[in-house]
Amino acid sequence: MESLYIVIPAYNEEANIEKVIKEWHDIALKYGEGSRLVVVNDGSKDNTLVILHELRKKYERLSVLDKPNGGHGSAVICGYKYSIASGASYIFQTDSDGQTDPAEFDAFWKRRKKYDMIIGERSGRQDGFSRVVVTKTLKAVIFCMFKVVVKDANTPFRLMRPKALENCLSLFDDDYNLPNVIIATAMKKWGYKICYRHISFKPRQGGVNSINIKKIIRIGFNALKDFRTINKRMNSCGK
Repeated sequence: MESLYIVIPAYNEEANIEKVIKEWHDIALKYGEGSRLVVVNDGSKDNTLVILHELRKKYERLSVLDKPNGGHGSAVICGYKYSIASGASYIFQTDSDGQTDPAEFDAFWKRRKKYDMIIGERSGRQDGFSRVVVTKTLKAVIFCMFKVVVKDANTPFRLMRPKALENCLSLFDDDYNLPNVIIATAMKKWGYKICYRHISFKPRQGGVNSINIKKIIRIGFNALKDFRTINKRMNSCGK
């Protein structure tokens, strides 16, 4: 029996979390009796965790993981490792800000058996020109550092096989801040079967984004050193 685990990190998302859970819980109900919606509360300072515990009474397939604040990356890694340990057949990741459309998931699911990862390529983005620039810059940096082309490495809309994902998780620590970037890059470099599909990407549906351009630039500079180390690991171990 196949099971789908949907991983959603959440930090200070009291304005969005109930709507996002309702939408994605419907997906968990549709695809497999053992499927779960795994929301990782990353030390929220608002009422996100309180709301999550209330919603757990209403939504039977909702699992809530609570951890100290460590950033989006550490929350994603926590959700991935939980899903792998729980025996998920497939793992999907999206975010809690309401920018992705659950209606676009079915096209990914129909192709699941052909690929190790199906990843969204954001088109017609509505989250600002600066974010588009960041994505294009990241693509160029990945090519220079890893010698592979990854169209949209950090997209929070990806369906993955657990074994391929587990291999990639060995490349970094549990508190690494850009796991999705490295996962997409490693799968490309190691020759896993990857499919890109265009997805829509809406503006944030409520609340305030905890990542601003100044923080993105700082993360970018720190990432260059990390990328060199991780590239050596990729070259030495492979899939």
